[in-house]
Amino acid sequence: MISYWKCKDGFNEIHQWKSGCWIKVSNPTAEDLSVLKERFAVPDFTHDAMDIEERPRVDHEDNWSLVFVRVPCKSIDDDGDTVFSTAPLATLIRDDVFITVNYFDTEVLDDFINWSKRRRLNSCKGYDLLLSLMLSTSVWYLKYLKQMNAMMNIAEERLENKMDNDELMRTMGLGKFLIYFITSLKGNMTVLTRLKKRLRIFPHDEDLLEDVEIETQQALDTASIYNDILERQQETYSSIIGNNLNRIMKTLTVVTILLMIPTVVAGYYGMNVPNGLESQWVGFPLAVIISLVLMAIGYFFISHSKFFK
Repeated sequence: MISYWKCKDGFNEIHQWKSGCWIKVSNPTAEDLSVLKERFAVPDFTHDAMDIEERPRVDHEDNWSLVFVRVPCKSIDDDGDTVFSTAPLATLIRDDVFITVNYFDTEVLDDFINWSKRRRLNSCKGYDLLLSLMLSTSVWYLKYLKQMNAMMNIAEERLENKMDNDELMRTMGLGKFLIYFITSLKGNMTVLTRLKKRLRIFPHDEDLLEDVEIETQQALDTASIYNDILERQQETYSSIIGNNLNRIMKTLTVVTILLMIPTVVAGYYGMNVPNGLESQWVGFPLAVIISLVLMAIGYFFISHSKFFK
């Protein structure tokens, strides 16, 4: 779907294209792409924008500047769990034409429009609009990272009470999401570095560029810190599970050793050879007493053994 947005007291939708407006293309059909190509001579970038794995980059083709950045996304899976990911957002700039194309749902663009209305923006186009979208992207990375941190804290509290496989799998999933964010943010930082060189010859807001750098770096640092914390938590959980397993194995070993003592005594007195007690009523009680005494002695030595402490 193609929509046109003009910046006056914030971005508001208009019915047709005007110079300097924002052409917002979401989940385009073949007809939408044909309109863009015929009216604005947009280069063929369909396959790149559709690729969920498309990396952040800056290209130039036929006087067009093509900028791909990765924006954060959130969805709910079939089990009701929150899934975080990233998706490519294509931006095309040429003279007074500004186009964004996204094939994957994201809250970034709609939230940016609402924010522009609250701030009553009256001028935002060209590379300043691109930088504003990148700033909004970094802000949403930070929002999702806060949600991830809250999920990590909840999982940690539950795991302190009980080592549950489902919670462990959720923490592993959060680690995967953080890797996605870190990789995408590093790519966006690379795009920003290349844009800085190009923006030397184009008018732009220096303060806005600095804000984008700060927010993107902050999001990258935050994601890296959360990833390090999560890795240490997982190592701690692995150590706890290992210690619990060792404790269980030691307990089972002690029980096995102690149970072997009456087995040996019963086997000795149960052999089909004369032992002087086969016809005495005290034979069975004596075997039981001997077993208990030997078990007590064995337990005493085991409890004072360094191996079983």
